[in-house]
Amino acid sequence: MAEMLSVRNRATFSQGFAKSICMEKEWCSDTKHQNKLVNNMARMHTRRKGKSGSKRPPHATIPEWINQTPEEIEQKIVDLAKQGLTSAMIGTTLRDTYGIPYSKLVIRKKITEVMQREGVYPEYPEDFRNLVRRAMSLRRHLDGHPKDLHSRYGLQKIEAKIRRLQRYYQKKGIIPKSFKYNPATAATIIR
Repeated sequence: MAEMLSVRNRATFSQGFAKSICMEKEWCSDTKHQNKLVNNMARMHTRRKGKSGSKRPPHATIPEWINQTPEEIEQKIVDLAKQGLTSAMIGTTLRDTYGIPYSKLVIRKKITEVMQREGVYPEYPEDFRNLVRRAMSLRRHLDGHPKDLHSRYGLQKIEAKIRRLQRYYQKKGIIPKSFKYNPATAATIIR
């Protein structure tokens, strides 16, 4: 039935559908829950909705097997950052090698906050660099396969995300206002 509706009427249909589902159940008769069902965060380049990734189990206390002090853990973070690891790789290394499942619980700061305080945080944020790396890889692919239109469309979506993230970081003051993403000089961002 939803396929037959026009684009304009889909939002109205989905709100009405969610309300009708909720009204059939006694447990969700309030309108806040109905709106929550409809207004989930949408994905950027699709019409689908949903949350991605796994959820971390809630931890209220520090596990008893952790015998390092917060200062030792912060020093390990700095040492790993000086080796060139990103914050995500540092968290994985702390978990797998040192048995620290969630460092923020022990040191009361994020890994990136420790890196910034010690002056070992890279010039550009990790998520921004990952998007630039993906765009560079796709550009190399398109050099060898110029008629791959699906990949060209994917490159356009990735670069749209890069520009959107660039505007956000410039607004927050993390990236200089004078910076402008240029695919020709993108390799300097990754290093």
